[in-house]
Amino acid sequence: MKSNLDLIKECDSLPYPNDTEYDTFTASFYTLTHTSESYPIPITIGQIPEFVFNALAKVPISIKGELEVNRNTRTVSAFPQATEPERSAAVAATCDYWRKNKTFKVLEGWRNELYPVYGPKNELLFNVERSASVLFGTVSYGVHMVCYTRMTEEERVESGSRSDFKLWVPRRSRTKQTYGGMLDNTVAGGISSGEDPFESLVREADEEASLPEKLVRENTKAAGIVTYSYLRDPRAGGESGVVQPESQYIYDLELPKDVTPKIKDGEVECFYLWTCEQVMQSLAKGEFKPNCALVAIDFFIRHGILTEENENDLEEIKRRCHREIPLPGPHLTAK
Repeated sequence: MKSNLDLIKECDSLPYPNDTEYDTFTASFYTLTHTSESYPIPITIGQIPEFVFNALAKVPISIKGELEVNRNTRTVSAFPQATEPERSAAVAATCDYWRKNKTFKVLEGWRNELYPVYGPKNELLFNVERSASVLFGTVSYGVHMVCYTRMTEEERVESGSRSDFKLWVPRRSRTKQTYGGMLDNTVAGGISSGEDPFESLVREADEEASLPEKLVRENTKAAGIVTYSYLRDPRAGGESGVVQPESQYIYDLELPKDVTPKIKDGEVECFYLWTCEQVMQSLAKGEFKPNCALVAIDFFIRHGILTEENENDLEEIKRRCHREIPLPGPHLTAK
């Protein structure tokens, strides 16, 4: 059985500078930087493993543009084009070149969806195909919502729960390329380039759980963000060991008893309505997708289910749910 801290470490799995594995990690990665007239001093925007760097170096200059590489500092400056549309076009052409040449397995899950890569002023530096974003180690953004339904005191006693609500927990479709068959948060999805976080949530709530738009807009409560850096493992599909820093906008929604999440787009196999204790049991068994486990644990902390009295590692868990990601983007100012 896994502890809550074990689960957090599975999601926030990139070594910290004081970890013994940190030096080994940095020796096998390049720092991806951006330089331009606006930023003559390079700014760090991502981290790429050696095998991605080697593949990037092999892409014809006519496709990607020039690379500036410093092997001593292990930095690479890529996509130097003057404007965002030109940079986005070069990134798209590079990813398409890899896809056509079957360079990376992760690109077999091509989404035709763009993720943004930001500069220090939260301006768009370039867009990148969603499935390829992990190859560059840039920050990606998403929304996660936990929906719950209140119980009467009689229902609570009958359920044996110490809490007066149950959580709606979906099981991911077993045919999904990533984390097939694992448990998820009620609503979750990536934020496309140019999309507002809350509008993304409203869209995902309809697509994944058939939740009425009016209900979502009028009753959803924002609950801040979580941030972590994930080293992908085989369950994610595609290449393992690439860095995936993420920032998730978190929301809670209490559902009336007559509203039930329903399958719509095939991303979900079924929904369970579970007590907090049932959710915790499934967490301990490792049944949740890693970042969904982190969001569920954050929910339990915020709602007073996990406290210093019953969780010895609470402070480290809270810190790792809000990891500092030293890359530019809205996560630096979001609350």
